[in-house]
Amino acid sequence: MNINHQAERLANAYADAILRLSYTYLKNTYDAQDVCQTVFVKLLTEPREFDSAGHERAYVLRMAANACKDLLKSPWRKRTCGLETVLEVPAPEAGDGSVLAAVNELPAHYRTAIYLFYYEGYQAAEIGKILGVPTATVHTRLARGRARLKDILGGMDYERSV
Repeated sequence: MNINHQAERLANAYADAILRLSYTYLKNTYDAQDVCQTVFVKLLTEPREFDSAGHERAYVLRMAANACKDLLKSPWRKRTCGLETVLEVPAPEAGDGSVLAAVNELPAHYRTAIYLFYYEGYQAAEIGKILGVPTATVHTRLARGRARLKDILGGMDYERSV
C-alpha cells in the first residue's frame, strides 16, 4: 500500500480518537495535536502487521497513551510554563455543568479509564491491556472516578432518597 494511502487511512480511522485520548491526558489541544502527529509518524516509519482492526486500534491508542505519559514526564515540560501563567489570572469561570467538563476535572488515571470505557466503548479488560494495568485496577479507577463525578456533578445518594 502506498504510504500516502496508508497515512490517509490512519488519519481517517484514528485521528479523532488519538486527539481525544491525548486531550484527556494533557488538557491542551496543541500538545494533543503534537502527540497525534508523533503517533502517526511512528506508525508510518515503523509499519506493523495486525491480527485485526481491533488489535490495530488498541495498539494505536496504547501508543498515544505512552506518548502522552512521555510528554508529561519530560524535563522540558517541568522547567517551562505557558504564557497564560504569567498573565493576570481572571476570575474563575463557572463550569458549563456538562459531564465532559466534570470528566476533565478528574485526575488523569480516572479520566482516562472513564473516557475509554464510556466514550470509546472498551471493556475493563481491554482498557487494562491498553493502559498496561490489571483489570481489577481498571474497575477500581472506574468506581472511584464515578464517585468523584457524582461529587462534582452534585449527584444524590440513592439511599437517602429512598
